[in-house]
Amino acid sequence: MLYYCKFVIRKDQIMAADNQFVIITGMSGAGKTVAMQSFEDLGYFCVDNMPPSLLPKFKELIREQRDIDKVALVVDLRSKAFYDEVIEMFSELTSKYDASTNIIFLDASDNKLVSRYKETRRAHPLAREGRIIDGIKLERKLLANVKKVADLVLDTTNMSPRELREEIFHNFESVDTNNTFHVEVMSFGFKYGLPLDADIVMDVRFLPNPYYDPVMRKETGLDKDVSNYVLKSKGAEEFYQHFYNLIKSTLPAYEEEGKASLTVAIGCTGGQHRSVAIAQKLGEDLSHDFKVNITHRDVSRYIKEEEN
Repeated sequence: MLYYCKFVIRKDQIMAADNQFVIITGMSGAGKTVAMQSFEDLGYFCVDNMPPSLLPKFKELIREQRDIDKVALVVDLRSKAFYDEVIEMFSELTSKYDASTNIIFLDASDNKLVSRYKETRRAHPLAREGRIIDGIKLERKLLANVKKVADLVLDTTNMSPRELREEIFHNFESVDTNNTFHVEVMSFGFKYGLPLDADIVMDVRFLPNPYYDPVMRKETGLDKDVSNYVLKSKGAEEFYQHFYNLIKSTLPAYEEEGKASLTVAIGCTGGQHRSVAIAQKLGEDLSHDFKVNITHRDVSRYIKEEEN
């Protein structure tokens, strides 16, 4: 992994608006892919390698789509035509429309850019058959005016991919407070396999199984009598408190690490009774401090099998 210190220049404070339109540009190899992925995690509609001549028309079309209010575009530097028209296009976007258009310019030192190209064994887009450093120097010269009009310049020379992501989150996450770290709490049945996207898996098959009670057999952990049976069984309360405290105490660290979400999967044999009761309670308790989604993967499947 490449590691690099950050140096940030803010030309103007990034303005929050109802419709956010972000253009990501800069030196090839400076981190535009990581930047675009970060905006995707913030809920932006992202487009890679947008031709500059299409920017004004594209923005007009997006403004007509009421369900798309945040867009991030990577304007890639793969042809000489880009440099001939991009300044004019940027100027038109920021003057003809509103202040919601923000331009991010990603930069890095020549030495670091050469190192990254060497590591990935890729050719520079402006020097495909020549020296990498020659392409970098030409690109820097052609992009000088683009850098001047940028609202935010990020030097990623000594910045890790995670630090770049955090910097973008720092500047743009406040635009939409709904796009924050969230927890996925899921119940499942081991007989149907482990969830592929689980970060933490807890097996609760040690708890008494309501399945063997004829009254509760066709019910689920969402029913009050089943939930009470599971949660009030011997050792259940002590287990739950330890498990809840463990999850709650570690979630801030996962968020600080840069994860967009954490999936906690709780399993029992069929995913109908015990895991559902524990997952439902865990999700409800965590929702007081975090954004939580609760799903019960195998409840419907197990009930259908029992009916047949």
